[in-house]
Amino acid sequence: MSIPLFYIQDISSKIITLDEDTSKHIISVLRMQKEEQVLLTDGKGTKATATIIDDNRKRCSVQIVNADKQDQSQPKITIAISIIKNASRFEWFLEKATEIGVSEIIPLLCERTEKEKFRYDRMKGILVSAMLQSQQTWLPILHQPTSFETVIKGAAQEQKFIAHCLPENKVSLTPQLSSLSTNQLILIGPEGDFTPNEINLALQNNFTPVALGNTRLRTETAGIVAATLIKMGKA
Repeated sequence: MSIPLFYIQDISSKIITLDEDTSKHIISVLRMQKEEQVLLTDGKGTKATATIIDDNRKRCSVQIVNADKQDQSQPKITIAISIIKNASRFEWFLEKATEIGVSEIIPLLCERTEKEKFRYDRMKGILVSAMLQSQQTWLPILHQPTSFETVIKGAAQEQKFIAHCLPENKVSLTPQLSSLSTNQLILIGPEGDFTPNEINLALQNNFTPVALGNTRLRTETAGIVAATLIKMGKA
């Protein structure tokens, strides 16, 4: 059996007491015991091997055996995507984007966004689960919901794209991807798409208008297609 991987925010200490949920999973669910090993990650690239030294099911303690820092995969992809009314569909996007290796996710508030309560802790928990399931050590940065204008004017990525559905001049995303760029941002609009004013504002701030194919995609699907195209660099 492969060594299980768990998330912990801080791996700076030699001996670590795990939280109750993680302890219960290791001791009660997996039925692990003293001297057995687990893997830990802080979501910032560190991956550590640790040995169980106290198999208390509420306060399991482990001792770090070794740790190394893994480089973050390139390119670094930031997806600024509109919140959608169906929370489960947005959660599906978060899970799959994490598996693909997206670096940063900005829940976007657009003119046509149907604003719903954003459960940040739940959403981050989904990212953590997806990171562990896909055996990664980098947790995507999840922002609080941010206005379209704030994202547009604060964008500092090397390449910036906006995917929209209006019948205006757009180019296919894939040919625009530069092999020299290591940091890319793409904007994905809400159900009903970006407004003309939002698109114009993006163009004025040096965003390239792109198409993601010949069919109209749901918001969450468009986000995954965009992430995959940028990550793979090919159609």
